[in-house]
Amino acid sequence: MAPTHVLRCCQRGLAWIPVIFIALVVCWSYYAYVVELCLYTITMMGERIVYLIFFHVSFVMFVWSYWKTIFTKPANPSKEFCLPKAEKERYEKEERPESQQEILWRAASTLPLYTRTGAGAIRYCDRCQVIKPDRCHHCSACDMCVLKMDHHCPWVNNCVGFSNYKFFILFLAYSLVYCLFIAATVLQYFIKFWTNELNNSAKFHVLFLFFVAAMFCISILSLFSYHLWLVGKNRSTIEAFRAPVFRTGSDKNGFSLGFRKNIAQVFGDQKQYWLLPIFTSQGDGLTFPTRLVNADAEQATVTLQPDSNKCVPEVSVSPLSESQNRLLSNEQQANNAEDHLAENYVAENFLKSAESETVTMESES
Repeated sequence: MAPTHVLRCCQRGLAWIPVIFIALVVCWSYYAYVVELCLYTITMMGERIVYLIFFHVSFVMFVWSYWKTIFTKPANPSKEFCLPKAEKERYEKEERPESQQEILWRAASTLPLYTRTGAGAIRYCDRCQVIKPDRCHHCSACDMCVLKMDHHCPWVNNCVGFSNYKFFILFLAYSLVYCLFIAATVLQYFIKFWTNELNNSAKFHVLFLFFVAAMFCISILSLFSYHLWLVGKNRSTIEAFRAPVFRTGSDKNGFSLGFRKNIAQVFGDQKQYWLLPIFTSQGDGLTFPTRLVNADAEQATVTLQPDSNKCVPEVSVSPLSESQNRLLSNEQQANNAEDHLAENYVAENFLKSAESETVTMESES
């Protein structure tokens, strides 16, 4: 028991090495840019002031979003997704997978679940002993189930999921801005040092600063572009590689609500907070609106059957939560208004035609 505990502590300690490495690089870049470049190399006071202002703005936003991504605890399933004590004991005693699934079907009857395993079974985590909500996955590195898990990032030593996905996107954005700004402003002095037009003690720092900024800029740009694409499609990294399975089968676009609503899912409705590392994501991480809810009229009373050869009680999926309805309400209200106007138009034409026929009959008589 003791060696296992010591090994786990060592693993947790080693997991902070990438974060410490990034922190050291950022600290060195701050010294190299502010002291070696702005104070010792740049001679024009106006240029120096402008560079320092923009540098510190990007530096603060980058560090702030990075801090929030690292130290925001991943969101976990609530207690309602845990099996009741009696059902849990029965589940652990059962040896047949079919009997275990029957217990899970009954427990899931009151839960808002729309996804299941590839075999059509209830998604259950034996490690955490909870029924997995939609888009929830177990992280082996964090040893917990994470709501809307995207991936485990070693550079932040944390799971990126529902609670910090916005912070992670902003971290990529501001780190890209930080590296681009450094590379762009250092370039002219990099060329002067390289051609020996300037020669002082800051040469090494300026040359190395440009190479490091350019290298990180290229790597971050590809990762940032990929995650922007995922946000626009309303997918996680896991869902991009393995499409979620619904009652009608796997569908990689099952959670896509359109580009604008997909953006709002991550960044929220208030655009003034989009660029700030403040949590504004929609929903609670437990339930998510799906486009299949409107497309499939039977979605509200789905009969979940893990095996076609086995009789399983009918399971009724709970209706959409308030957070789900809020995303779809505008579209539904617009459709209802159009239907109401169409009905009024038909009724008015019907009354007019009836009155004209009555007048004609009276004139003929």
